[in-house]
Amino acid sequence: MEAHCDVSQDDRVVEQKSHSLYFSYLINLLCIEFVLRDAIGRDWQCGTLQVDLNLPGRLDASYVDKDGSKKVPVMLHRALFGSLERFIGILIENYAGKFPFWISPLQTMVIPISEEFNDYAVKVSKKIKDVGISSSVDLKNNNLNYKIRDHSLAKIPVLLICGKKEVDSNSVTIRRLDTNKQENMDIDQFLKTFSALNKASSN
Repeated sequence: MEAHCDVSQDDRVVEQKSHSLYFSYLINLLCIEFVLRDAIGRDWQCGTLQVDLNLPGRLDASYVDKDGSKKVPVMLHRALFGSLERFIGILIENYAGKFPFWISPLQTMVIPISEEFNDYAVKVSKKIKDVGISSSVDLKNNNLNYKIRDHSLAKIPVLLICGKKEVDSNSVTIRRLDTNKQENMDIDQFLKTFSALNKASSN
């Protein structure tokens, strides 16, 4: 992300040049504000970081420097998200409810194809929770297609189907959101693969 700012001669006014970030300098207060653009193009000021050179002196705050002299500190005011409700609202709109796996409130839904495989589905869900991935089990008495449609509409990123084949091979059949393709994977490999995905993206 690039930001460019022009400061006037009296160091009091800054012209915003970036859609994501701008600087303002107002009487010994340097402020960095993060401005997010929502799904319909509106800009919202969210996180801020302010370097305050004024208030510490007014509060008579001080510290002893390494040379033994008394110095006035610099104060930092930090709000990571600004209004948390606003930030979450922008996030939901941005992803249209289809959160990335690592940030989804419910990451996996385990679906047994019949009551016969309920115990296996519960066991799979427990193993998933044990590695820090959120999981639930659908034990309702509905057919498989209904369950898949229901949880797809709820935008759960990963559905795990469990039947006889999966029980016999200690595996799960993976169905990801917005695709009809299915993949069978050993449960230990699934835990390893999706634990790696359960981390914030560095992009």
